[in-house]
Amino acid sequence: MAKITICISGMAGSGKSTLAKRIAERYGLNYFSGGDALKRLAMEKGYEPRNNGWWESEEGSRFLEERERDKSFDRRVDEDLLWMANKGNVVLDSWTMPWLFKGEAFRVWLKASLEVRAKRAAKRDRMAPKSIMQTIKQKDYRTRSIYKSLYGFDFGDDLSPFDLVLNTDRFDPDEVYELVSKAIGLYIKRLGKVSSMG
Repeated sequence: MAKITICISGMAGSGKSTLAKRIAERYGLNYFSGGDALKRLAMEKGYEPRNNGWWESEEGSRFLEERERDKSFDRRVDEDLLWMANKGNVVLDSWTMPWLFKGEAFRVWLKASLEVRAKRAAKRDRMAPKSIMQTIKQKDYRTRSIYKSLYGFDFGDDLSPFDLVLNTDRFDPDEVYELVSKAIGLYIKRLGKVSSMG
């Protein structure tokens, strides 16, 4: 049977983590999150990334500064992600794998405006959208800079690796799930046919 690797990516607040977990459950695949892996490394350094909005918190910002100074955090996570991608039968919730993994995979980019992402993050973290918008904007810029300096790709701007780009501003989470599930189902079906021919 062909190995299935699904990469789901998008800016913070685009809904990628929620979607990736649901897709993994639907198709009986393992789930691995780059963000969760980074949080585990943060805990090793004495941070306490316990709540949902930790990345937008003052402590989350301090860890981002540490990542900017020491790129080994991101390299370690990406090595684990690449291992998982090569092993297959996994859904990767990742900012980097659509660009870094060169093997067979279905790559999804969830597009969302800054305003919508801020509203979602504010609802999740019980904050005012205006106060969180600037934080997200800064985080976007700094995250892009990390990946540009590490790997040379333009995170969020270069969408050439993706098989599906979906504007999540236009759909609620259930509709996004149904649309992406349908596309992945067709991909898995085609992958099975190709595998049986090979």
